[in-house]
Amino acid sequence: MSMTTYVISALLVFVFSGLLGMAGLGAAFLFVPLFYYLGIPLAEATPTALLLNVVSLAFAAVNYWRGQLINWRVGLPVLLMAVILSPLGARLSASVNKSLLLGMFAAFLVFAGFMMLFYKARPRGQPLSRLVEVGSGIGAGSAAGFLGGLLGVGGGNFVLPVLTWLGLDTKVAAGTTSLVVVFSSLSGFLGHATMTSLDPWFVGVTAIMAGSGSMVGSQLMKTKISSAQLKKVIGVLLWGIAIKIVLDLLG
Repeated sequence: MSMTTYVISALLVFVFSGLLGMAGLGAAFLFVPLFYYLGIPLAEATPTALLLNVVSLAFAAVNYWRGQLINWRVGLPVLLMAVILSPLGARLSASVNKSLLLGMFAAFLVFAGFMMLFYKARPRGQPLSRLVEVGSGIGAGSAAGFLGGLLGVGGGNFVLPVLTWLGLDTKVAAGTTSLVVVFSSLSGFLGHATMTSLDPWFVGVTAIMAGSGSMVGSQLMKTKISSAQLKKVIGVLLWGIAIKIVLDLLG
């Protein structure tokens, strides 16, 4: 792997880990196509991106926990199902056609961009029942775990809209999502890592940058950054990458 690839990857990991750490989301769904376009095989890019999710959001989750921005009651059912189903999705990814997998990435990015740009949670007049909370959590966790493991992403973009729909404050939803994504990404990483080998130097360098970027981003989210402005920037960025993937597939 060339020095240029190391430098570009490190800078991108720092920036995107910081940006998405503000929203409690892992950046694996960005890292996989970015690493792939930098010449890293898809089988290696996927587990590396999931491991970076674990590193970056572990720092962010601790920061959110200290700020009392994690709802354990709602988050634990989501976390449990995501951890259980993520390895299954990871195992099935080896049998999926590469073009189909990249096409699924593009669709996922379009969906995530739409949610960032247009979805607005409405506060509920009355809290939902515990049964609805648990059922919604199980559904969101199952989708996040299976699809996250299949696509090599943490699944946070499936979880965050559900948590806001359940009536959680935006910052609490982001903090709770970060906790779920740490464990779902770790589960998915373990499923992928047994099927390929990783470059330890590349993983080490990008992990340091992921942790640093996430600490900066999560701190800024708590104190300075407007979540509305951040969502618009991320949404446009996701759509841009989706368009790039589609054009390459058509070409």
